[in-house]
Amino acid sequence: MSLFICPLCQSPMQPAADTWRCDGSLHPKQTAHPFDVARQGYVNLLPVQQKKSKAPGDSQQSIEARKRFLNAGHYQPLQTLICQKMRELLAKNESVADSAIEPITKKDSKAINWLDIGCGEGYYTQAMAQTGMDTLIAADISKPAVVELAKASKVAGRLWYQQVKDSVTNATAKSAVIYPLVTSAAHLPLRAHSIKGISSIFSPILPDAFNDVLAADGYLIIAKPDIGHLATMREALFDNVREHDSDKFLHELAPYFTLMGTEHVSTEMTLSAADLADLMTMTPYAYRALNEKRQALLAAVETESFTTQAKFVVYILQKTAAE
Repeated sequence: MSLFICPLCQSPMQPAADTWRCDGSLHPKQTAHPFDVARQGYVNLLPVQQKKSKAPGDSQQSIEARKRFLNAGHYQPLQTLICQKMRELLAKNESVADSAIEPITKKDSKAINWLDIGCGEGYYTQAMAQTGMDTLIAADISKPAVVELAKASKVAGRLWYQQVKDSVTNATAKSAVIYPLVTSAAHLPLRAHSIKGISSIFSPILPDAFNDVLAADGYLIIAKPDIGHLATMREALFDNVREHDSDKFLHELAPYFTLMGTEHVSTEMTLSAADLADLMTMTPYAYRALNEKRQALLAAVETESFTTQAKFVVYILQKTAAE
């Protein structure tokens, strides 16, 4: 049974190295829709009617700034925490399978599929691929972001059509295969209840869409800015600083999900002017703050490094069993 469905007619769709094609079984005229695989390794499953602008999602400038900033390790503690929690959840899932009355071999057990929604250029996604799932769908509405993720995945040999082999044992490496997709989070091209877990790192929270694709016992990991996140930077940019209300979305998830736990992580950052410029560019502050405020802050940092604290909160939820 195919994991993917056509974004146009919802018919089952099979991946292939050159063109993905649905079978047209749910189309009134039995029309099969093709979607070409780009040379970088991603597939664009975002129909024009699902776009709200010509180039939705993050810009190339924002993506490049985020790549530089994250690759410098400034948010490493958050990446580490998210992957730790994913390993714990997937290990728990494995132990439940191992304790079943009938023995379950890896070959016979269901593949573990994970969705990283709003994956961006893939800083968190590439680390997630090492946590124990079989398949990792990396989805974002920004084509430039998915291009960057696909290129990195291809270099690492993690794309779905590449065989990742251990150089010594020649066995399949313990790394998920990655499917980079340009798609809308509200119209996910995934078969119902086919996903074991979803991660949303500073990305949209869509309860109905998440509930539709998650398996009955599926997990949801959400990362948001915590109270006091980048406080000194925001104080320098805005006359009135509004605090983050990180858990305001929880009531929207309540009909479908149960909160299992909440984790907080923070890190002190000493930033150069270049780091600070990248941080502002990759956040909403790039357009919310007045230009003169941004320029004044950057000018001050040219002579003295800037210190601020990044604070994050991570929510771990599980799909509530149907009554």
